[in-house]
Amino acid sequence: MKKSCVAALVLLLVAGVSLFAADKPVKLSLWSGYPEMEPLFKHAAAEYKKLHPNVDVDVLTHPLREYEQKLSATIPSNTAADVLDVSGYALQKFVEAGFIPKTPANLETYVKKTGRYTDFTKQSMIYKNTLYGVPFFQGKTALYWNVDMFKAAGLSRAPKTYAEMAEYAKKLAVYDKNGNLVRSGHSLRLSGQGSGLAEKWWFVLFPMGGTIIEPGKEAGKYHAGYNNDAGRKALTYYIDAVYKDKWDSFKVKHDAEAFELEQTAMFLRESWVIGDIAQKAPKLNYATAPVPSDMRAGRITNLQNLYVTKSCKNPEVAWDFIEFLVNDDNQRWMLDNVGWLPSRQDVDFSEILTRKPQLKGFVEMPSGFQEYGYVPIAAFDELLTKLAERLAMAYLDPSLEGNPKAIAKVISDAAEETNAILAKAKLFSE
Repeated sequence: MKKSCVAALVLLLVAGVSLFAADKPVKLSLWSGYPEMEPLFKHAAAEYKKLHPNVDVDVLTHPLREYEQKLSATIPSNTAADVLDVSGYALQKFVEAGFIPKTPANLETYVKKTGRYTDFTKQSMIYKNTLYGVPFFQGKTALYWNVDMFKAAGLSRAPKTYAEMAEYAKKLAVYDKNGNLVRSGHSLRLSGQGSGLAEKWWFVLFPMGGTIIEPGKEAGKYHAGYNNDAGRKALTYYIDAVYKDKWDSFKVKHDAEAFELEQTAMFLRESWVIGDIAQKAPKLNYATAPVPSDMRAGRITNLQNLYVTKSCKNPEVAWDFIEFLVNDDNQRWMLDNVGWLPSRQDVDFSEILTRKPQLKGFVEMPSGFQEYGYVPIAAFDELLTKLAERLAMAYLDPSLEGNPKAIAKVISDAAEETNAILAKAKLFSE
């Protein structure tokens, strides 16, 4: 019995070595919902090929919402790519359904090494005490602000509270001779598909004391965390911006495009915008600052991870390539050339931060700031998407301006739906 086990082990080792042998071509496919990451993947694939000449990696990126829809069709049918770059919340339903292989033991040890990843990151990767995937990069939020516009308005620093940011936005907004807004004071996410719209509202909701869902009385169960003063205040912030104070509007450009075209003075977004600005608006005079506070201070951490699918014919090579993707050199290359914030905490980024000081607002965690993010349950994506649909409709409703009862009903109805989704998933508790 012992001899047969040894023989089997030898055969497995030989098979593993042969995957990298020059006479055995190996092709891996990699999909991502972040087109801006394509240069990194191609760079890493080229460097990996220098070490393993027989391995080719085919990279394909898609717009995010199209990508998530494609995963829903291809993962259950075993026709997805070998390696997936995808957020934990979007893949959680496939993990719970048993479609995604667990992380192999050697990489589990790699991920769990003290100091390599934050406890928040590691816990977000675990389902039923099992680790799935490898942390890759993360979306943390900061405030982008146009230095020249602030100076012209007599403002010398970024706002520190949401009340202050609203006052700044009034001073920074610009109107034409007919009173139409042509430059927003603060660009809010007012429209768009998918859960992202609700996520951006969460940027405001959390500092005001609320969250999307919070733990209930029963362990492992939740209820809506925004049917309260915080939720009502966060929605009022948006409604007042569009209909009362009019420092943002559906009729102007938004988000990164608006900032790069100098059609907004400030907005909240992740670090990838720094790389985008370097390409599209290299002369833009801007800075970053921590997310303003209110009842508390905090910023979201949205984790993007790497997984191997069940349909992968060369999983050993796929996992090895993933480990290569998250090594020190590639984590630095990503931060420097793409702008997304690496998930690893044990890499020295000091040289890059010296050259690109705007990144410090993302890498350094301000004192007193809390870290929050997506809850690793399959229902989270659905409830966030449904909440986004309700928020999008609310933002279009001018009758909500100066109408606290109507705002309270919007929030209450949305929370009722959130709780119903949790109940359907047997995850609801008061």
